[in-house]
Amino acid sequence: MRKINAGIKLSFRAFVAAAAMSAVCFPATAAEPVSLDSCRAMALSGNKRMLIGNERVKMAHYQNREAFAAYLPAIDFAGGYMYNQKELSIFSSDQLLPTKSFNLEKQAYEFNLVKNPLTGEPVKGPNGQYIPETVALIPKEAMTYNIHNVFFGAVTLTQPVFMGGKIVAMNKLTKFAENLAKEMRSNEAENIIYAVDAAYWQVVSLKAKKQLADSYVALLDTLRANVNAMVEQGVATRSDLLTVEVKLNQAKVDQTKVDNGLVLSRMALAQVCGLPVDTQMTLADEDSSDAWQCNVAPPASRYNMEEVYARRPDLNALALGVKIYEQKANVERASMMPNLAVVGTYSFSNPNMFNGFKRRVEGAFSVGAMLTVPLWHWGGNYNKYRAAKAQSRIAALELEDAKEMVDLQVSQSAFKAQESIKTYTTTESNLAKANENLRQANLGFREGVMTVDNVMEAQTAWLKANSENIDAMIDVHLCDVYLSKVLGTLTTPNFESEK
Repeated sequence: MRKINAGIKLSFRAFVAAAAMSAVCFPATAAEPVSLDSCRAMALSGNKRMLIGNERVKMAHYQNREAFAAYLPAIDFAGGYMYNQKELSIFSSDQLLPTKSFNLEKQAYEFNLVKNPLTGEPVKGPNGQYIPETVALIPKEAMTYNIHNVFFGAVTLTQPVFMGGKIVAMNKLTKFAENLAKEMRSNEAENIIYAVDAAYWQVVSLKAKKQLADSYVALLDTLRANVNAMVEQGVATRSDLLTVEVKLNQAKVDQTKVDNGLVLSRMALAQVCGLPVDTQMTLADEDSSDAWQCNVAPPASRYNMEEVYARRPDLNALALGVKIYEQKANVERASMMPNLAVVGTYSFSNPNMFNGFKRRVEGAFSVGAMLTVPLWHWGGNYNKYRAAKAQSRIAALELEDAKEMVDLQVSQSAFKAQESIKTYTTTESNLAKANENLRQANLGFREGVMTVDNVMEAQTAWLKANSENIDAMIDVHLCDVYLSKVLGTLTTPNFESEK
């Protein structure tokens, strides 16, 4: 927890440049004290990572609806236009077709052929073919069609019947992905809340230390006045006065540092809350005595880890990841199975050949089925399936590893929370003793039995005891909220109610 506090203190320096740039602007001032819950709400509503999380949830929801649409028939339209340079002619020239006459004797049709008047036999021409007596003329123009401008189109309906389980797997996969996005958003909300709490209590801490520094400067200033009077009366030396003045100057330097740190910590809190860094906020707990009422009840030493696992959004996200990879394996398995779909089409064109060649739009329906059966892919599909199964097993192992880390995290957090309470109780006792020691030193100095050095030592001990008490108080608050975070009991907004 001390490392966390140190990291937060370091982050304050990052806002110095921004503060210098924003100093020329008119500062925004909060009219009323801002509570911790208000800071949390502002951070969650304006944080860019939360906005990204919200969009990811929406994206996953739309992908789930897209996957569900695969159950329903798909209707598509395709159309086009084509210009052809030449006309279409079935014959290259005029055609002469032989004719037939009905033979009553043979009760059959026979070709009308030229016959030898002497023998009555059909006559053959130079090419060895019989010469028809009568012919039917089919002009080339009659079989020539204008296809310069062709319009065509089709409306197709496709209904999947069996896709190897791919559609079912994709619906489950996208639903798990939507839940995963929600869990990741909740986890991000917990991180933001903890960052807000750390920045909030840092401001409260520095405000208390500012008041402490002011009180310490006032004590040294009073001591300097007393010693100066004693020097004038000849009961103290000039060296005693210089020692007090050096100590007073050091205290003023520390006072300036605390003032600057408080300004930077307010900037850090404003940035985390999504406000301009020059926003002047007065916190509800910085001047309230209730802020020092810490929860000194020791945390439990043992927890039901199964309940902790169920509350942790990061573990829930990993568990959903395992399910997603399982469904991904089912999708890959579907690529090795037959696919069956029913297809219906209404196609039309202009010109059309449905009833002779006509230059008008006309169409017809057609219905059929399409079956695809994978036969041999040299093990490619099967290896993709095995790779997906291996990925699923990896995700399951990562989940188990994360649970073990959570066990350690909970134990360490509970131990640190217990340690912070013990430290706070000890600092409370030390503070009471330091107050009494300072009172005795001031009394002894007035009565002449204590030296200036004794008084300054008592004041230094009083300053240290107060500073350690403030740090311990803040540590109790942060350890408590961090323990709630690792236990999954940290209060987060109900995002479902926003829909």
